[in-house]
Amino acid sequence: MSRKSSISRRQFVKALAAAGAAGPLLLTSRLYSADPPPSERINLGFIGVGTMGRGHLGSFLGRKEVQVLAVCDVVAERRDSAKKIVEDHYGKQKGKDAYKGCKAFNDFRELLGLKEIDAVVIATPDHWHAIPCVMAARAKKHIYCEKPLTLTLAEGRMIAKEAKKNDIVFQTGSQQRSEYGGMFRKAAEYVRSGRIGKLKTVRIGVGDPNVPCDLPEKDVPEGTDWEMWLGQAPKRGYNEILCPKGVHDHFPAWRNYREYAGGGLADMGAHHFDIAQWALDMDASGPVKIEPPGGKEKTGLKYTYANGVEMFHGGPSGCTFEGSDGTIYVDRDKLESTPKTILEQPLDEKDVKLYKADDHRKNWLECIASKKVTICPAEVGHRSASVCHLGNVGYQLRRALKWDPVKEQFVDDEEANKLVAREMRKPWKLEG
Repeated sequence: MSRKSSISRRQFVKALAAAGAAGPLLLTSRLYSADPPPSERINLGFIGVGTMGRGHLGSFLGRKEVQVLAVCDVVAERRDSAKKIVEDHYGKQKGKDAYKGCKAFNDFRELLGLKEIDAVVIATPDHWHAIPCVMAARAKKHIYCEKPLTLTLAEGRMIAKEAKKNDIVFQTGSQQRSEYGGMFRKAAEYVRSGRIGKLKTVRIGVGDPNVPCDLPEKDVPEGTDWEMWLGQAPKRGYNEILCPKGVHDHFPAWRNYREYAGGGLADMGAHHFDIAQWALDMDASGPVKIEPPGGKEKTGLKYTYANGVEMFHGGPSGCTFEGSDGTIYVDRDKLESTPKTILEQPLDEKDVKLYKADDHRKNWLECIASKKVTICPAEVGHRSASVCHLGNVGYQLRRALKWDPVKEQFVDDEEANKLVAREMRKPWKLEG
């Protein structure tokens, strides 16, 4: 990171102490009134304002119960653009030509050091989720973090532990639980209520496992802090496929590479495996066996749960649940069953009813106000991401693996257990 943007450990610890001394955020019922006063708004900071981060920024700016106070990105054009978006929005709202109330940072630790920040939205590449989440939790900041929650299995356990320990409200960005007309929730409710009989097989149609990064080195653009973008990841040269130049409008392909993410298997898998976990009532657990296909196949890996249900990586896009009495298929644009009568028969009072929310971001804000648990807290986000990580480990090692979802370790497999965590490049580390 640049000398100009760095913050010393002493400064950061002091800032965390000040934040902790302030005590938990208390919000009154007036938060959701027509015009909540500034003292009752949730002050937000944004860590990562690329394509996904800007989408979150635009949505939260339109919500009266929040005030955006700071943005952070390692690319100067992005953080300057985000700062302008915020200040133009509030300037227009307040009838001022030159509103200046949004700070911009290159280093997320400086944003976390602002005691006036109540909560953060983290929309960075996957390898940059764990450290900001843990530091934000310790600073008593509520967290909305993009999915998949982590780069490794061990990172997820650390985030879940710190979120619980510090009593912060956490939302994983697995919005299929909340949105898309409730189709995913309905599918999970019908499966759990036994409407397709005994569940036998689940098929999840998502992309390929991750691969090692082999991109050529290019010149670092002016205004891009490439060292900070890399963070904990291994040292390598810049490439705009990983970190696009300036303000971009696409989803960068860092998602494909093992050093930074979990491939397509984890990118959309964090959504669809998440729904499978929900439908299987496995939000606090996971599979016990992972069997990859032979050769170099990029699909076909099988997960087996303790109850005998088999889940396959592969099939039509979305989630297919196959039972003894029928099938339910759900994706973002479709919910159908075979026979059709399964979904035509409404659930009754004896059936399973799951957590209902129709707006994922709003659910987070409401839970900050009420101190209730969100629809996708850290533990759930961790367990869903774990399914993706287990799949990637299976494809990488190309042999059957046994997994203990309680101990979160592979059974009698030292080589596989070395992949539960990864060494972070100095000076970055997670402790505690």
